[in-house]
Amino acid sequence: MSAVPSPAPTPQEPVAPQELPQLVPDADEPCLRADAARNRARLLEAAARLVAERGADCVTMEAVAAAARVGKGTVFRRFGDRTGLLTALLDHSEKKFQAAFLAGPPPLGPGAPPAERLRAFGLAMIRRSADELELQLAAEPGADRRFTAPPRRVLRHHVTLLLREAVPDADCEILAHTLLAQLDPALIHHLTRQCGMPPERLESAWVDLVDRVTGRAPSC
Repeated sequence: MSAVPSPAPTPQEPVAPQELPQLVPDADEPCLRADAARNRARLLEAAARLVAERGADCVTMEAVAAAARVGKGTVFRRFGDRTGLLTALLDHSEKKFQAAFLAGPPPLGPGAPPAERLRAFGLAMIRRSADELELQLAAEPGADRRFTAPPRRVLRHHVTLLLREAVPDADCEILAHTLLAQLDPALIHHLTRQCGMPPERLESAWVDLVDRVTGRAPSC
């Protein structure tokens, strides 16, 4: 006689929104000396100019050091590596987006039903990627850090929380990974740049996916 399939995983207790990891720790920024803060700003300005003039692929630690007229070691000390530098360029955008979905107006922010918030979240992610795609791809962490990087953790926790409200009987942690895979910058690049799909098609597909996962009736 065949074994009875094990029941679906018991959903975890909801995590309060304030328990989400902060995107980029701000505590160390006030501790920067005035000259260190100026150097950091100058390096980021130089890196932003290089991205605008040559594209993110041409941004190297050496090129940024030369453009900012500082030693290469200064760039490495400040940002660690090229990914750290490019991630810092995305920092302002990341913080704005985090503030919007954690505390901004609905439907992206609190106050709307969870399915509506999931819809708005994905649409905002797709539109943001369309604006910053090259930089997002260049700042993509390596395989060993891809799912543990603070920005990725914040997004995943947020989606998990919304899923626990919308479909509490699901394995929401795994489902959050599944949903976020559709918003991956590399996939968006492939579909829009290599396959020629219009962003509107990706947006419609996201809304359809959320509706199917949450059991929400499609809107007219």
